[in-house]
Amino acid sequence: MTSTIRRTLVRWAFASLLPCAVLQAHAGIAVPDAGEWARMSPQQQAQRREDIQRQLQQASPQERQRFRESLRERLESLTPEQRQGLIDSTRERWQAMTPEQRREITDERRRRVGEMSVRERRELLRERRALLEKMTPQERRALREKLQAE
Repeated sequence: MTSTIRRTLVRWAFASLLPCAVLQAHAGIAVPDAGEWARMSPQQQAQRREDIQRQLQQASPQERQRFRESLRERLESLTPEQRQGLIDSTRERWQAMTPEQRREITDERRRRVGEMSVRERRELLRERRALLEKMTPQERRALREKLQAE
């Protein structure tokens, strides 16, 4: 898998497919099917996300790690067409949001990261560094420029 596809998948997973579940996941909770998730309305996605969040409050770090691994495996098993379709639909929904809605999502993500244990934050940082190491210098530069623009 190329680093561009991997980067896009990870961005998509964190931005769209259960951002809270990626951070606080439970092995007993099945990873949602990406196609099924994409067919849900934004309201259905929000309800499902809230249900999962409530169930995840008691998950151990090991359970969360197993879920993240399962989510990654599922994303990597998608065909390129499926991945592109999910990426495109997510991008369309994001662009259709108001700046206030985007800000709310960003604030919620920050809140969730702030609620993580030190161990969980270190693991998240380790995962992000591993992703950055797999990127080419041009991809890292493009990401840095994009983040500075936001």
